Amino acid sequence: MMKNSSDLADNCITLPDTRGYFGAYGGRFIPEVLMPALEELEKAYADAIEDPQFHKELEGYLKHYVGRPSPLYFAEGLTRHCGGARIYLKREDLNHTGAHKINNAIGQILLARRMRKNRIIAETGAGQHGVATATAAALFGLKCAIYMGEEDIRRQSPNVFRMRLLGAEVVPVTSGSRTLKDAMNETIRDWVTNVRDTYYLIGSVAGPHPYPQMVRDFQSVIGEETRRQVLETAGRLPDYVLACVGGGSNAMGIFYSFLADQEVKLIGIEAAGHGLATAEHSATLNRGCPGVLHGSYSYILQNDDGQITIPHSIAAGLDYPGVGPEHAYLKDTGRVNYTTATDTEALAAFQLLCRTDGIIPALESSHAIAEAVKLAPSLPPEKIIVINLSGRGDKDIPAVAGEPGVNI
Repeated sequence: MMKNSSDLADNCITLPDTRGYFGAYGGRFIPEVLMPALEELEKAYADAIEDPQFHKELEGYLKHYVGRPSPLYFAEGLTRHCGGARIYLKREDLNHTGAHKINNAIGQILLARRMRKNRIIAETGAGQHGVATATAAALFGLKCAIYMGEEDIRRQSPNVFRMRLLGAEVVPVTSGSRTLKDAMNETIRDWVTNVRDTYYLIGSVAGPHPYPQMVRDFQSVIGEETRRQVLETAGRLPDYVLACVGGGSNAMGIFYSFLADQEVKLIGIEAAGHGLATAEHSATLNRGCPGVLHGSYSYILQNDDGQITIPHSIAAGLDYPGVGPEHAYLKDTGRVNYTTATDTEALAAFQLLCRTDGIIPALESSHAIAEAVKLAPSLPPEKIIVINLSGRGDKDIPAVAGEPGVNI
């Protein structure tokens, strides 16, 4: 049993345990045919992180191909508009391919090469993970197939074009709600059929062990850089770190380096869609309950019969009825506070940052900006808020242009 904040911090940064659990959450709930593949992956990852050559190669690609470190930018216009606390943006939108997803894609592609897998499969919602995966596969000349729901293909047509331009096969998914959940179902079916030569490149901190740990580790470069940059810039740690949460990879990436710093308040923002009082949201941690989805035990959106309910968000990347198991643990322990922003609030934040700082944010990231707009005016000017700007919003312009109240 954890007795104090120090115990909590120690537990947070040393999990998962050897079975892949974060407290009660995580594990492996998969078809038996996939168990050898996961055991092979777990061993390959354990070997890689002990190999200095792997780290040297990964750091080289992150620096010279992805463009890291990404800047920590003082959002002067947004700070002036809100009043109160100073707001900084961690500019993951400036990475090659325009989002944080490329950090993990490069890491897992290097792992796939070590495992001699010559075919890559992935699922995508907003398309950012699909583009990152297609890019990394093209870089190393690997075959690539990306599963994507028909509804997301409609909402994210620019990213579909990019994936095809990069040589990937985009496979439309027509089952269920035709969004990210259904794309992940189809990708798992493909993996079961072709497990011998195929590597499944999961883009979030979800899925069976070791994916939640592995994706978090590859994305933790975001928090490591942020911690160093804010100390250099402000001479101290931030008071708040904010990030949007769908599956939760960008949030875990920036939160992980601050888990032991109890004075830093961590806030994850889920998609409230049309409101928590309706059934049209993706607020898994705020309105869901524990269950099994896509290979792990975590909070999920389900009805009284245990059936997965259809999520909704204007941001395709948050339109998912589950969340990474480490987030479930951090919610239960109270280390991270999880709140929400509606579609309307995210749209307003999207337009606001365009006009205050000349930055077009992804709709996913706009949920975190919406929370900063609420929080900053209540704080004095010496307080510091850092927002993980997880991606750029070029991909969202066709969807946003059709929304009520948007004048372009």
